[in-house]
This record gives sequence, structure tokens and C-alpha cells, in this order.
Amino acid sequence: MTLLAAAALTSSAGNSTLNNVEPGLLGFLVVAGIGVALVFLLRSMNKQFRKLGPPPEESQEAEEAREAQAGTADAEAERAKRG
Repeated sequence: MTLLAAAALTSSAGNSTLNNVEPGLLGFLVVAGIGVALVFLLRSMNKQFRKLGPPPEESQEAEEAREAQAGTADAEAERAKRG
């Protein structure tokens, strides 16, 4: 087993130029293409989110309760001014 590992090390030392793998132009183009696709996907996603608009308001019952509460507060303020 050790003999095989030693043989592999000695054979790879002689062919050091064959073992140096670099991404080169093709790797750069692939990464750049993924980046461009990401930009377009993010723009499309933002456009879809803008179409959704703001979240819907609370239910009608909650709004009526809020108005009733504001009405009683206004009535109390009027009584305080008069009295």
C-alpha cells in the first residue's frame, strides 16, 4: 500500500504541469453568466413584489371598533371642553 502511494507521488512530481488545473476563461464566463442571470431574477422578483402592493388592512370589524373607540374619545373631549 505504501509502495503504491510512493509511486503515485513520484509520478505526479514529474508531471506537475498536467496536475495544475485552472478555471480559465470558461470558468469565468460561467460565473459571470450566473451573476447576470441573478441580476435579472432579482429585478423580476422586485417587480412581482411591487405588483402585490401593501398588505390588506385589518378586517372591517376591527376598523369599526377602532372608529367607535375614537368616537367615544372625541365625545369625552367635547364634554371636557364644555364642563
